[in-house]
Amino acid sequence: MDLSPEHDQLIDRLITAIQAADTEGVRAIYAPDARIWHNFDEREQTVDENLATLLDLHRRATGITYTEIQRYDAPGGCIEQHVLVGQAKGGPLRIPAMIRFWITDGRITRLEEYLDTRQALVMYTG
Repeated sequence: MDLSPEHDQLIDRLITAIQAADTEGVRAIYAPDARIWHNFDEREQTVDENLATLLDLHRRATGITYTEIQRYDAPGGCIEQHVLVGQAKGGPLRIPAMIRFWITDGRITRLEEYLDTRQALVMYTG
């Protein structure tokens, strides 16, 4: 299923803000009570907790870019598959991931991210 233009533009704005470490830009895209869940810890984050995670990512790696992006509509939102790349102190960073977004009134209300944390270990070594 192709992605609606509204969802595509919203997720483009999110990715642009994440790549720039623009926490206020990310906050504006999330609903105030949005929840962010990751498969590796099975814990929900609040928006503020997620923004702290974003800043930590940028402390540990530079040149954060999303590549190989594919997006599809899904009931209540959309799905994105991508590869996050950058440079970490332990070497090149490459993390394939998939995110399921729930969107209401033009804002992300829930995000579920699926990735393999072993591919992020390069951020903690070196």
